[in-house]
Amino acid sequence: MPVTVAITRRTDPANADQMIAWVRAGSSLAERFEGFLGTGWVRPGADSEEWHMLYRFADAESLATWEASSQRRWWLEAGEDIVEDQRAERRTGIEGWFDPPQEYDVEDLRPLPPAPPRWKQGALIWSAFFPLSLVLGTLLHAVWPDANLVLRTMITTLIATPIMVYGLLPWITSTFEWWLRGEPAPWRRSGQEAA
Repeated sequence: MPVTVAITRRTDPANADQMIAWVRAGSSLAERFEGFLGTGWVRPGADSEEWHMLYRFADAESLATWEASSQRRWWLEAGEDIVEDQRAERRTGIEGWFDPPQEYDVEDLRPLPPAPPRWKQGALIWSAFFPLSLVLGTLLHAVWPDANLVLRTMITTLIATPIMVYGLLPWITSTFEWWLRGEPAPWRRSGQEAA
């Protein structure tokens, strides 16, 4: 079954000549591999940073041979200074892009954003966990004042954990994502945009 791979890559528009040479070098290397069916690329415009590239192989095995080859590895290393991979898609089917795919795989190639500092994560978790623990502890003490400390703690944590995991933590992390990522508060951003 033929396999088509589409990759979105980014480069500074000033590097267009180097990019064209790099793409042609990759095509020249790939066409020497058995099962290679063709390649192409397109840009949305002359000033665009995005380059959409396609290559196609006769089957998954011939594609895997190309992707594991030392030639491809050398070619990718040669472009590291000018090219940033953004996203890769693989489609299999008789016509690849035009028939419904038998398999469809999308891989985001951009580096993951850095995790927020641990102290911010801890502060946010505590700010949700403390009031919840206080409320649950107070309610449990009112309902069962003579409960043993271990039993009361066990019941409180059994109730608090799903509330934290499924309710409070998703809500508080999405609400304060700007703070976790070190970005300006939403009300400050909207004021800057208006100015």
